[in-house]
Amino acid sequence: MAEVLVFVDHVDGAVRKPTLELLTLARRIGEPVAVAVGAGAADTASVLAGHGAVRVLTADAPEFAEYLVVPKVEALQAAVEAVSPSAVLVPSSAEGKEIAARLAVRIGSGLITDAVDLEAGEQGPVATQSAFAASFTTKSRVSKGVPVVTVKPNSAPVEPVQAAGAVEALAVSFSEKATGTRVTSRTPRESTGRPELTEAAIVVSGGRGVNGAENFAVIEALADSLGAAVGASRAAVDAGWYPHTNQVGQTGKSVSPQLYIASGISGAIQHRAGMQTSKTIVAINKDAEAPIFDLVDYGVVGDLFAVVPQLTEEINTRKG
Repeated sequence: MAEVLVFVDHVDGAVRKPTLELLTLARRIGEPVAVAVGAGAADTASVLAGHGAVRVLTADAPEFAEYLVVPKVEALQAAVEAVSPSAVLVPSSAEGKEIAARLAVRIGSGLITDAVDLEAGEQGPVATQSAFAASFTTKSRVSKGVPVVTVKPNSAPVEPVQAAGAVEALAVSFSEKATGTRVTSRTPRESTGRPELTEAAIVVSGGRGVNGAENFAVIEALADSLGAAVGASRAAVDAGWYPHTNQVGQTGKSVSPQLYIASGISGAIQHRAGMQTSKTIVAINKDAEAPIFDLVDYGVVGDLFAVVPQLTEEINTRKG
């Protein structure tokens, strides 16, 4: 069976959930070979092997931390040359998409971004994407070279499957281009204790109907009761009620959780584009004619300041 490269997203050896989802998809089309680079790369092996990686290629060098993106591209290119895979899968983060695009150019291959599913095809892997603000679903395949595909978080389940996970050193030679842009400083993001928005299984978002930054406490309380991430519409962000990093929509982040709860959000196309692929959508809005109700699985017509606290209280009661 052909091997499929999976680029590992990790922090000092702690593997992030989207990578484990990629391993699930990789097993559908071949044998997963993980590529982990940077500090702690070798520490990822046991987790990757426990989720189906037959081999783990690792490389560590100061360049991965000191310079932007290109050293990782060159490591992945070295892996492609060493393995001759049938496909390369990369998490669909901002950095992941840049790595994938640069890799595709270097190896002369086609690129598919933001896939939400992947399956084996007679002429190579077939990727499912949402197009035109999620109004259409398309199926595509790369017709030239080794397919490079980025996959959105929450597109596949995490399935523990034990494999050999043999660790092998990946030889990487860095070009002059790899050291063109140096990282001069880093500022850690303040932790809220909540899941990362794009990776969360549940997202609770607030919009114009929240009517003020101080009222987002209602949204946060519901999110915390569910162990969810907090999102916001563009209107709420533009009003300064919530940070831009939490914006969901065409000009913000795209999410695809198992459950998306929209509170006080009308459902403009810009917002729908960022959350329409959610598995189950619930809306709370006092306007029965709001466009969001055309999209949802469950809708509640009512004042969010009456509905959301009751929902939070009921969830907390059931949790015990």
